[in-house]
Amino acid sequence: MQPVDPRELDTGTLALFLGFTAAARVADELAARGFAGLRFSHGYVFQHLVDAHPTVGELAGKLDMTQQGASKTVAELERLGYVERVPDPADARIRRVGLTPRGRAAVEAARAARRALEERFGERSGTRRLAETRALLADLLEELGGTAAVRRREVRPPR
Repeated sequence: MQPVDPRELDTGTLALFLGFTAAARVADELAARGFAGLRFSHGYVFQHLVDAHPTVGELAGKLDMTQQGASKTVAELERLGYVERVPDPADARIRRVGLTPRGRAAVEAARAARRALEERFGERSGTRRLAETRALLADLLEELGGTAAVRRREVRPPR
């Protein structure tokens, strides 16, 4: 089998692989800090809970998944202590999903781990080159129509 030179990959694949590898490093750091059990896919859920308290049905719609699938994921995150279901203040029959203090701490730990990766990238490549690369990637994301979902915190899992 011939080895693959990463420099020969197309930009999208290379960016995807970098993202997967960076996400794995963040997950490792989270586990080391006591936030075990979190998976890459949980990030899609967390983005909707940082500033909001959706119902499971609303969450399912935002994630483009079934209500049963969203409910299963929420139940898993509840067991791990990252989210909770609370009554809606206007209608106690409605249950909303929110981050627990442990969930908010996991978000902060993930942000810190990503900042540390950025520092590492800057040390390796120089802050100017890193800034240029980030700008290029953001421009390419805009070219493909992906920036609106990022701005709204509505990035969906790939299909």
